[in-house]
Amino acid sequence: MGRVTIRRGIPPLLLGLTLLLASCTGDETPAVQIVAAGRAPVSEVVEAPATVGARATATLRSPAAGTVTKLYVRDGDSVDKGQILARIGSPQAKEQLKQARKAQKQASRPVRLGGAVAAPSIRLAGLSPASSLDRKAARGFADARSAARKVGDRRVRQRLLAAIDSAAARHRAQRAELNKITQSLTRSLNQVLAQVTGQIGAGLGGLASSMSSLQAASATQAGVAVRAAESTVDGLVIKAPFDGIVTLGGPAGGAAPGLGALLGGLPAGLAGQAGAATGPSGAGAPTSTGPIATGVPVAAGDAVVTVTDVSELTLSADVDETDVLLVTRGVKAEAEIDAVTGASYRARVTGVGVTPKEGTTGGVSYPVRLTLGDGLYDDGGEAPVPKPGMSAVVRLTVRESPDAVAVPASSGAETVVWVVRRDGTAERRVIRLGAQGDAAVEVTRGLSVGERVVVKGADTVRPGQNLTG
Repeated sequence: MGRVTIRRGIPPLLLGLTLLLASCTGDETPAVQIVAAGRAPVSEVVEAPATVGARATATLRSPAAGTVTKLYVRDGDSVDKGQILARIGSPQAKEQLKQARKAQKQASRPVRLGGAVAAPSIRLAGLSPASSLDRKAARGFADARSAARKVGDRRVRQRLLAAIDSAAARHRAQRAELNKITQSLTRSLNQVLAQVTGQIGAGLGGLASSMSSLQAASATQAGVAVRAAESTVDGLVIKAPFDGIVTLGGPAGGAAPGLGALLGGLPAGLAGQAGAATGPSGAGAPTSTGPIATGVPVAAGDAVVTVTDVSELTLSADVDETDVLLVTRGVKAEAEIDAVTGASYRARVTGVGVTPKEGTTGGVSYPVRLTLGDGLYDDGGEAPVPKPGMSAVVRLTVRESPDAVAVPASSGAETVVWVVRRDGTAERRVIRLGAQGDAAVEVTRGLSVGERVVVKGADTVRPGQNLTG
């Protein structure tokens, strides 16, 4: 929200300033006022609304639907980091963990597709001496030889035996050639069978690899579900994340951050059970806004305990866009707390944000963070320590010059002024301004101590006009 910034300065003591009146006589109102520049401290202060904040605040929520079985703290108790604050009983969360572990166990079982595929082989029978066909041929040749030997004519007998031997030799040659053909055919058939068997084996191997990948993905998902369920069960014992002050409950509405993401990692069956336990949308289930006490039912995301670390207090200020460029880390400031009248607290800028906040009037402001120190009343007494959330106003000293060439702020803080020469005539001169306070402004260039400047009625002055006559 855009806010109007008020500038305030420390009223300086302007040394050697002389007020001169011109173009007037008697009781007439002076038309022009002239002041001599002098040395004085000048501070430029920017005011901005602010809110007191704590070093850290954490709202601890129930991770699952259940019942507050035990509360160990009360409002306002001081707690240490790791201290148990409450216990939530949730049978649904424990059942969810049981189912998640069961699913993980099933997903871890190995996938088996049977044994390896052995390559078949074929052997075609050839003609060997032990074959029946070859035995018949041998008997026929033996019978022919026996008959030929009974022939009386020696010459005829020899011719017959020679013819039988030649026929037997041709038979043996033909048998050898047939065996070669059979062996070649057997090798070709076995090569084809080996190729087909290899392709079948490769297909089965690819299927096994795919099944293994699916199993690994399923196991990973089941592992995520188990870890999410374990985290939920562990979260049923609520512990302090840091030292601080306890407030039972917290902001109404809203669910535990990230719970929806955890449910999304569960297998479909478990996610459905978890959704039924936490409401129609899981993390977005309705939350209880009633008081927190032992025996009170809670939904997933309900605030149970808020822990606030007040060891260091901060201020969050909204500085107008017209002034924020003057604010830097380390700038000193003073803060007034609305609830502590008459007291002022020390503060210092620790950071300047870059994200604007739009205002209803069209302007914007930027967040500025400050540390908040001790406070004192106007009479020097120690002021009480404020509480987080209190409203305040901060005054940031954005520019400070302890010994500046200064002129009254009534000159209008213009960068072009009328300077009175020694002869009393007007000279138009460009100057550069530094710190701008309520009572005086610093001139960093273009004006020297003792030179006189028109601070009122400058719109009536003309070049060379006599201002002292």
